Amino acid sequence: MEIVVFTNGCFDIIHPGHIDLLGRARELGTKLIVGINSDSSVRRIKGSPRPYFSEKDRAAVLRSLRSVDEVHIFDESTPERLIGEIKPDVLIKGGDWQTNEIIGADFVRSYGGRVLSIPLKDGYSSTAVVEKIKQNREEKPAVMQGKLTDLIEKSLAAQIETIEKMLDREMENIERCANVIYKTFENGNKVLLCGNGGSAADAQHIAAEFVGRFETERKALPAIALTTDTSALTALANDYNYERVFSRQVEALARAGDLLIAISTSGNSPNVSHAVMTARRIGCQTMGLSGATGKKLASLCDDAILVPAERTARVQESHILIAHVWCEIIDAKLKKQN
Repeated sequence: MEIVVFTNGCFDIIHPGHIDLLGRARELGTKLIVGINSDSSVRRIKGSPRPYFSEKDRAAVLRSLRSVDEVHIFDESTPERLIGEIKPDVLIKGGDWQTNEIIGADFVRSYGGRVLSIPLKDGYSSTAVVEKIKQNREEKPAVMQGKLTDLIEKSLAAQIETIEKMLDREMENIERCANVIYKTFENGNKVLLCGNGGSAADAQHIAAEFVGRFETERKALPAIALTTDTSALTALANDYNYERVFSRQVEALARAGDLLIAISTSGNSPNVSHAVMTARRIGCQTMGLSGATGKKLASLCDDAILVPAERTARVQESHILIAHVWCEIIDAKLKKQN
């Protein structure tokens, strides 16, 4: 009896961790199918200059491995459609993914399939390989002089550099996301936003912009900032399940056709990821806002913008800037309507 195993990823730089994962995945069935993100899909979830190798080259490398039987390229941000077509018996992801974060898990379980998270081989990741190469090539930065003016100059220069990178890499994503937000409002649906810590403040700021900015031009646009404030945390204290705080609010407030904008500087906040998965199950669209390390969140969402910076301050500042640009795009569309 044929047992089809499916896994997916970008597989941009094949390393021993990939070989180990694919080998163990193949042992769980009689046929291993690997889904890989197309070049445009990789750029959406990892940012430019990824991918380093084209989809054709990445597929060719994977097909040459004895453990891999088939390779399929998908253009969406997630493999949900592809999983629906293949209907695998076993769905696999690497151990950095919890099973409740794996796209397609509910579908595969619905017909009795298995969903597994396989521990990764220690010390290997494509991002780590790239960073190691960059560190070996880049010169060490000059030591700061300790003057306040140096600090100000460095901080402002870093933000300017981040904006320049966004101009170069993220303009298409920003416009596409703005259109998704506009269509959500135009269709009479609402936008929900969630984020932890500083990202919670970003969520509140962006929601306030959507509601307040347009209320004089038309009925206030329905945007809701989900919360992790003291009252919410107190309510959760009885069952100690902090990771469900946003998911529960999504379950209570969201309807099919709504949009969840999930904000996480690192892209690795479990309660933000769980909210995305809950929104997907309800039938909401999902959008991620993160920094350069936010590839996990981006790969869970239909659309995403990754600010090309790792420093929290730069990322959060850029999220607010992106929101203002979104508002200006919506402004232009509303004026064109009138």
